[in-house]
Amino acid sequence: MLNDSKLDRRVSDNFRNVKFGLLIPPFSLLLLFGFYFILFNEGDSCIDRYINIQKDLFFYFNRQLSEFPNLQFNLTQLGDVLVFFPLITIFIIYAPKLWEALLTSAILSLVMSATLKKLFAVPRPAAIFDNESFVIIGRALSGNTSLPSGHSIAAFIVITILLFAFMPKKNKHKIIWSLFFLTLGLVISFSRVGVGAHYPFDVIVGSTIGYIVAIIGIQINNKVSCWTWIKNIKYYPYFILFLIIWIGVIIAKILVNNLPIFYFSLFSLVLSLCLITIAYVQKRY
Repeated sequence: MLNDSKLDRRVSDNFRNVKFGLLIPPFSLLLLFGFYFILFNEGDSCIDRYINIQKDLFFYFNRQLSEFPNLQFNLTQLGDVLVFFPLITIFIIYAPKLWEALLTSAILSLVMSATLKKLFAVPRPAAIFDNESFVIIGRALSGNTSLPSGHSIAAFIVITILLFAFMPKKNKHKIIWSLFFLTLGLVISFSRVGVGAHYPFDVIVGSTIGYIVAIIGIQINNKVSCWTWIKNIKYYPYFILFLIIWIGVIIAKILVNNLPIFYFSLFSLVLSLCLITIAYVQKRY
């Protein structure tokens, strides 16, 4: 028994309008970025050049953004899929096509993020600068995993999929819609600079990669139906069990850091759990 809704059909139609040509601007940005550090390193290593050229930018953004520590600490949690994904779990019922693209993109992003972090091996700010010279909110991260920002990749996957899933039809509305979501994505991504975990270019590159991966994920699902079982109500008991476990994970996070953003995730999970349970019982019995 498949769950089919008008909203899901709308999402499917919008995803079919997503073309590979949308990848040209972000790929161009990454190529220009790469060529700059390769061709104009002035004798320094690429890593030294990468850090030094944005040192002042890092301190500036960190100083400005950290004036709102609670806001930055809450926003940066949205780069965690365990916190951001729950906010859209309700679409498992009403727009499973969205989750098909999301899951494909998430898998691609895990591989890409781990590979690039290991390849570039850029030390994080806390590993380079005096920790007293800038603001660190939360746990200090000091490994060689700064580039790209994994949180920015994850946040922009969600942002990009939502952007195209519910894209308005009128051009004027498309512009407003796109600006809103892209701005929201950058605000979330730059919170990583605000908490002292990443350099500005880390989050720009991460955001760009997240956008690219999301479009590729949408395109893959347009051509290959990898996750159509999500629509099948007979699998809802597995979703129910998964959501219960997820609720436990969020409660554990609340016990460690009592942040408002966790309560939004918790509320969304509980709501989705109730709606999925009701839908399953109604269709089954």
